[in-house]
Amino acid sequence: MAKMRTVDAAVAILEKEGATEAFGLPGAAINPFYSAMRAHGGIRHTLARHVEGASHMADGYSRAADGNIGICVGTSGPAGTDMITGLYAAQADSIPILCITGQAPVAKLHKEDFQAVDIESIAKPLTKFAMTILEPGQVPGAFQKAFQLMRSGRPGPVLLDLPIDVQMAEIEFDIDAYEPLPVEKPKASRKQLEKALDLLTAAKHPLIVAGGGIINAGASAQLVELAEVLNVPVIPTLMGWGAIPDDHQLMAGMVGLQTSHRYGNETFLQSDFVIGIGNRWANRHTGGLDTYTAGRKFVHIDIEPTQIGRVFSPDLGIASDAGAALDGLLELARERQAAKTLPDYSGWVAECQERKGSLHRKTNFDNVPIKPQRVYQEMNKAFGRDTTYVSTIGLSQIAGAQMLHVFGARKWINAGQAGPLGWTAPAALGVVRGTPDATVVALSGDYDFQFMIEELAVGAQFNLPYIHVVVNNSYLGLIRQSQRGFNMEQNVSLAFENINSPETNGYGVDHIKVAEGLGCKAIRVEDPNDLPAAFDKAKALMGEFKVPVVVEVILEKITNISMGVEINGVNEFEELAETAADAPTAILAKA
Repeated sequence: MAKMRTVDAAVAILEKEGATEAFGLPGAAINPFYSAMRAHGGIRHTLARHVEGASHMADGYSRAADGNIGICVGTSGPAGTDMITGLYAAQADSIPILCITGQAPVAKLHKEDFQAVDIESIAKPLTKFAMTILEPGQVPGAFQKAFQLMRSGRPGPVLLDLPIDVQMAEIEFDIDAYEPLPVEKPKASRKQLEKALDLLTAAKHPLIVAGGGIINAGASAQLVELAEVLNVPVIPTLMGWGAIPDDHQLMAGMVGLQTSHRYGNETFLQSDFVIGIGNRWANRHTGGLDTYTAGRKFVHIDIEPTQIGRVFSPDLGIASDAGAALDGLLELARERQAAKTLPDYSGWVAECQERKGSLHRKTNFDNVPIKPQRVYQEMNKAFGRDTTYVSTIGLSQIAGAQMLHVFGARKWINAGQAGPLGWTAPAALGVVRGTPDATVVALSGDYDFQFMIEELAVGAQFNLPYIHVVVNNSYLGLIRQSQRGFNMEQNVSLAFENINSPETNGYGVDHIKVAEGLGCKAIRVEDPNDLPAAFDKAKALMGEFKVPVVVEVILEKITNISMGVEINGVNEFEELAETAADAPTAILAKA
């Protein structure tokens, strides 16, 4: 056995567990851990400008590719509390990230010492495991347990808090004798899946709702094959978007109150059976449960047993990893296909396709200032099938989900449940770290962009190129729209006369100057006809300089984006497409 500092053992464990990408900020109480990373050399570290930003970078990295676990590192006190929003975003969407914090010496923890906050207690509600490690000998086991928990069952974040004296202590440790703990995931039985398939095949208009659990399980290919064998349409949730490509004939559109397609909602309302796999029936997907559940039966398959029945009671609930369930369902479906006992759903599929080709929102507007719908139309033209989009919240994200197209798993990266403003830019940097050869395009409103705009400097410093489309209406647009019910527009305008940048025409912050000051490139667009050239230029600048490139689009100040409180009552505030020319980038051209 070799004698070494606990932090040296911890870093060796990180490498053996396959977690070698860290984002963070050093500080006095975490410096021993940083010295171990430097001595080891196998952990790449990206210096963030804010610890919350570092946690979102780790989150984006974890979401970018199957098996990734991003690491966020910070010192004692406020570094840990700054990570809390990042932990919440990861926990809400079932994303594994490992947060490591420094801490005051063990003997000082009860003395209100400088930056000696009880981060374990603060983090516990938002993690699968949070621990202040008080004994040096517990360090290897704590890391071992952390990785097992992050990967087992419903994935999620963990936090390990390391007092500085624990970091410096020496222990006996042999990395060759260390082995990761087995990962535990429930698996549906054949009998359970037979019952699920019996319910599906008894229906006339069945649907598969594909949740983010399918993407977490790396099981998108199995989903598509199952849908094809059964010839049953698929409704992805926002977190499951991309599990089946948008242009697949069985992709029936998204359902919901905001991030939904008109044809998706209409198709769902015509269904009589729904099997949800790896989803959680989020309220912005379902709307009112009476409307959502009326006239249809439900099977719910989820990796977390307590998730089943949480929102409403299904006709059949099955606790299972989405990948295992899909493998089992696929085996059964093939058997029934060979026996020629599967129903013929070709008529139902044709109905869904007809709606997909007719129920479009208009995107082809020539207005100046620019209407946001035109931005997404031009993005569809400019960015190809392999593009990875990153977004988080606001009218920009809602409209983007209604009008952009996604063609593969992990090509829509979105903080779905928590929706923290400022998440987009640092998460996009993490996605670039996780998929360095991908074309990454972030989408923000002006306020989301301003929240953590300093993180652009990280992209410049470490050459992490991506395109950041900022749709700027100088408003908190989603909040302004929700305030309509109160007959007010209170504290939602971001506009002011910028005495240093009169060229912003009263839109306030000069994002071009700020982005350039942070080492990035930036373009401003005020005419919709200039968007194609701007996106081409952004791609060229990104390729030449290897830094983030901001494309700021000056929008009309007020646009109401489609949304409602029931899936059969979404308000369409703007013109709908009447001809193919009104929605030229729709997946199916309007007849």
